[in-house]
Amino acid sequence: MPPPCLRGLVQRLLLCSLVLLAGAAPMSAMAETLRIGVYHNPPKVLADEQGHISGIFGDLISAIAREENWQLETVACQWDHCLDLLASGEIDLMPDVAISDSRQRLFEFHQTPALLSWSQLYESGDHHLTSLLQLNGKRIAVLKGSIQEEYLQQLADNFDLAVEWVPVNTPTSGFMAVVQGSADAVAMNYFLGDAIAQQWDLVATPILFQPSKLFFAAPGGAHPDVLNAIDRHLNRWQADRQSPYFEVLKHWGIDRDKRAIPAALWWGIAALAIALSLALGFSQLLRRKVAEKTRDLSASEALLNTILDSVEAHIYIKDRNLRYQYANRHVCDLLGVTQEQIVGMSDTALFDAQTAATLQRNDLRVIEQGEKVVEEEINTVRNDGVAHTFLTVKLPLRNPDNSIYALCGISTDITEHINIREQLHQLAFFDPLTGLANRRLLLDRLKHAIASRASTHYEGALLLIDVNNFQSINDTLGHEIGDLLLQRIAQRLEQNLRSTDSAGRLGADEFVLIVADLSSDPEQAMMDARNQAQELLVQLAQPYQLGALSHEATVSIGVAMFSDASNVEGLLKGADLALSDAKSAGRNTLRFFNPAMQTEVNRRTTMENALRRAIKADQLQLHVQPQVDSSGEITGMEALLRWHDPELGHVPPSDFIPIAEASGQMITLGEWVLRRACAILADWAAIPPMQHLRLAVNISPQQFRHPRFVAQIEECIAHFSINPARLELEITENLLIDEMETTIARMNQLRARGIRFSLDDFGTGYSSLAYLKRLPLYQLKIDQSFVRDLLTDSNDEAIISTIIALGRSLDLQVIAEGVETSEQAERLRKLGCSAYQGYHFGKPKAPEHWQQNLAS
Repeated sequence: MPPPCLRGLVQRLLLCSLVLLAGAAPMSAMAETLRIGVYHNPPKVLADEQGHISGIFGDLISAIAREENWQLETVACQWDHCLDLLASGEIDLMPDVAISDSRQRLFEFHQTPALLSWSQLYESGDHHLTSLLQLNGKRIAVLKGSIQEEYLQQLADNFDLAVEWVPVNTPTSGFMAVVQGSADAVAMNYFLGDAIAQQWDLVATPILFQPSKLFFAAPGGAHPDVLNAIDRHLNRWQADRQSPYFEVLKHWGIDRDKRAIPAALWWGIAALAIALSLALGFSQLLRRKVAEKTRDLSASEALLNTILDSVEAHIYIKDRNLRYQYANRHVCDLLGVTQEQIVGMSDTALFDAQTAATLQRNDLRVIEQGEKVVEEEINTVRNDGVAHTFLTVKLPLRNPDNSIYALCGISTDITEHINIREQLHQLAFFDPLTGLANRRLLLDRLKHAIASRASTHYEGALLLIDVNNFQSINDTLGHEIGDLLLQRIAQRLEQNLRSTDSAGRLGADEFVLIVADLSSDPEQAMMDARNQAQELLVQLAQPYQLGALSHEATVSIGVAMFSDASNVEGLLKGADLALSDAKSAGRNTLRFFNPAMQTEVNRRTTMENALRRAIKADQLQLHVQPQVDSSGEITGMEALLRWHDPELGHVPPSDFIPIAEASGQMITLGEWVLRRACAILADWAAIPPMQHLRLAVNISPQQFRHPRFVAQIEECIAHFSINPARLELEITENLLIDEMETTIARMNQLRARGIRFSLDDFGTGYSSLAYLKRLPLYQLKIDQSFVRDLLTDSNDEAIISTIIALGRSLDLQVIAEGVETSEQAERLRKLGCSAYQGYHFGKPKAPEHWQQNLAS
């Protein structure tokens, strides 16, 4: 839903096109001592216990003063009084000032903003406010005389919202009103709001408004050298993340990247709605005075047309017969007509029949019922046949007697936004190769299917399907043919689905079929599952046309009935054991999970005990693999666990990591890896060529959620006396499924120590963009499954480009893993990726190997 109309924005738009600023008169020389106004607005501005200026602005100007040899004299004052002192020249500087037209006439400002801010609504979480229009009927606490109060009251008037205002004298009183239930939400600037909200256990809503740039201000015509010095330091410091500027932000718990204002699309729509509302009101005034104001009317209409043709929206007016009376340039360009031609035309001549009928229904709601319509419309234009998605706001235009004579519409083309949103949703929940549900979505559907059985008492089955000899297909026919085979198998799976069934790709050459609501009779349900699995064996064994090649492939199927386990993990384990049994039986067959598979369970138990002994006996090894930048310089390493058992021999991580997770050893194993990694970093600190390297350590969701995880890392850092900035923790998207708020808080706690976070295997699991932008991440890691076929699969290239663009928009580093050839590295570089890891740059080796290699 778009934000409300703000007439002030249009006023500023008109001023920008009309006003030419004259050159400033010479200013007086800077005094050695600067008097600076201080009012209480933590964490931006406040006075410390000695009365000196503090807060973000205070620490910044103090740092600049030290380098410029200024003396700062603090003058305590309230906000309005501070501005009066600045206007009269009784103080030399005032921090935390936003530029407005009136202030530009009174004061002098530097050029580079010291800080960005915005206002936000905070609530208890009971109302789930997500849109400005939801304020209707709500009680909103606002500071008396604040800009938030003025803005929100104007917004409510423009949108006919019935809001009960709860005026308060202090920010604390506003938050107390929400806690005590006398207000539903409170409006506050986000710096102060975030801090108080955490204290009172309130939550920040996604409703943001009034973005502003904050500066230091000087009296009119005074201190140009002071302002130029402030600009000089801000420009230099903001380009260096190790500068005093970022140290101040870090000290006050502010992430500068957080300042980016979200939902820019809606602000654009809001500005357009404002422009139109003011313009229409202005037009009505001109019509009433046309006889005596003909010359002013002509000039104003010309200016209005210039504005309406310049804004990035489709703006139009229709009469009561739904015929166009006005359309701006964007409407005419879309429809392929001129502004003169469109007058008198109806939608039936411009759009296809279905679109015209939809538009007519919405228009009549405005014309006949006086509704304000906000709709997402999909319109197909006759001249090109292309469907466009618009976010449309339509308002009735009324005569002085309140009768409706026309409607006005603002339509913003959001087609590209919708496409990007759908692509990211597809990336988050579906396998990019086959289009089937990915692991995250499958687990969610399986969880619901098991829960449904408990209420309906209808049995279900989980079918785990593995393509036989798939690796040899890749090796002999190539990965492109292998991928095409997986796509054809996915298509056959979908062709035979019932409405209650779900199909997905679990990974590599493994597929899953969830068959629900079979029968309330267990024996009949098992027979139905067997029949369906046997039909699949036959259908999937039919020849596949893979380009010019005809190929036959078979599958093995493991089946577990819902009644075989009480949860998702148990059911997957049972189906996996059954699948292993089917493969052992000669492939191209199916097996049900049964007690005879205890042998496999015993094997896993043997490995579980051996792993426990290996951890205690320190038989594990930690190898490292280099990570390089675009110039080939090694910037860090990833720690990779290796295990060679005296009896079991070499055990790959893919075998023992799942067993460690299932047997509760992941915490102990993870702690061993962390301690070994810290010991390696301590060794590197004494080797000059390796002192700058970071070491990335994989962290499992179990390990991260352990109550002592943060304490264990802090103890490990202290014990080995390492620089925490050299330690990087790699987490997976599975960590983001549950307990998101706890996860974010824990990550922020570690980031405050200097530890960086990387999101591993990005694009293969669950990623909610709403939470992704809140995570204190440093880096996204492109999964090797996308890199592998980058040179031959345009889909993989598109996915990688999307991830790189997403990383850039969130100001995150992006690294690609699994880079095995120089051609892959070069293509990644051209796509904008500047960090790589893979066999092309170095295989995992013992730390001593790389220490000797780099030292020489």
